[in-house]
Amino acid sequence: MRKFLVVLDDSRECLNAMRFAAMRATNTGAGVEILAVIPPEEFNHWIGVGDIMREEARERIHAHFEVFAKWMRDRQGVDPELVIREGEPVAQIVAQISDDPDIGVLVLGAGTDKKGPGPLVTQLTRTAGSLPVPVTIVPGDLSKERLSEIT
Repeated sequence: MRKFLVVLDDSRECLNAMRFAAMRATNTGAGVEILAVIPPEEFNHWIGVGDIMREEARERIHAHFEVFAKWMRDRQGVDPELVIREGEPVAQIVAQISDDPDIGVLVLGAGTDKKGPGPLVTQLTRTAGSLPVPVTIVPGDLSKERLSEIT
């Protein structure tokens, strides 16, 4: 089954990317895979402290995921799967796409502030031509109604 890969992070635009992926999956009979990446700089402490911090990060990710997963199941009829990877975010996104041949589209949310669309969008659009899947960039300020019309 073809899947939409969407990145779970703490950004505001992540919400619209999640919505878009779930709505498109519903309308096309696809699935949703949610990828959370734990950056390596979070664990540059003593081994024991790093292990505790890693486990706390995983717990936060699972709690955050469950909020989105419940909405996807209840509203869109989509049961997403969660993948957690550790490392540099862009490298891990590319690795996940390579590791899972069912991923058909990468969905990213674009920030709307003056700083630009966000680091993931900026970095991944530079290499979009060499990615094995298309990238859909969802504006962070699209309304739910407009997302519904588009999907």
